[in-house]
Amino acid sequence: MTVLLTGGCQCGGVRYALSAMPENAHFCHCRMCQKAVGGPFAALAPVRLVDFAWTRGTPDMFASSSVAYRHYCRECGTPLTFGYHHKPWIDVTIGSLDQPERVPPVRQYGIESRLSWYDPEGLDRLPAQATEVTIEGRTVPVVSYQHPDHDTPADWIPARVRNN
Repeated sequence: MTVLLTGGCQCGGVRYALSAMPENAHFCHCRMCQKAVGGPFAALAPVRLVDFAWTRGTPDMFASSSVAYRHYCRECGTPLTFGYHHKPWIDVTIGSLDQPERVPPVRQYGIESRLSWYDPEGLDRLPAQATEVTIEGRTVPVVSYQHPDHDTPADWIPARVRNN
């Protein structure tokens, strides 16, 4: 299998690899996707099942409807995939890819549930800042405990566990 893209959950317990580039990456605004990712839409990248493989760990699965299922990490809760039963495709969540920039969405689905305040052109007009945490007027450094955006050895342990 020639690996083109990899991805996984925040804690690194579940990883996957793609041997083909996703096709028809998209946003889905349907209510089920909103709830599944806890956001205003899901960003999804479809790939054929034959071009998809779990490479570390075993995700849990939730049958979100009579026609679809979703995989997620049982340890950290990261939503990883969406798929239709009996179809040869699986959609990975774009945010779970190690290189999400390589898979830009090209369309939208579920627009009947798109939130009225969602305005992609207006997003650039909102005040913006880099990631930082301010506690009692002081900027505090953020130390990430999530898995890095690349594959790691099978015995990789997050920093918070390693340091305890």
